[in-house]
Amino acid sequence: MGKSVKPQYNRLKVLLAEKNMTNKQLAARLKVREGTVSRWCTNDSQPSLETCYKIAKLLDVDVRELLIQTKK
Repeated sequence: MGKSVKPQYNRLKVLLAEKNMTNKQLAARLKVREGTVSRWCTNDSQPSLETCYKIAKLLDVDVRELLIQTKK
């Protein structure tokens, strides 16, 4: 198998910046460790689908926005 290639950017990281929210703030609201959010933002791991829905609700975006940019 070939090496997996990480995406050049991370939608969660972009959306957090757009919403002026820090990893620490998101972690507190989700009741997870800040390091967990950091790993999501660096694509070292991914949140569960259930957590994606929670994140989308907190950021007031469609859950699809966490996966791919849908607005231009």
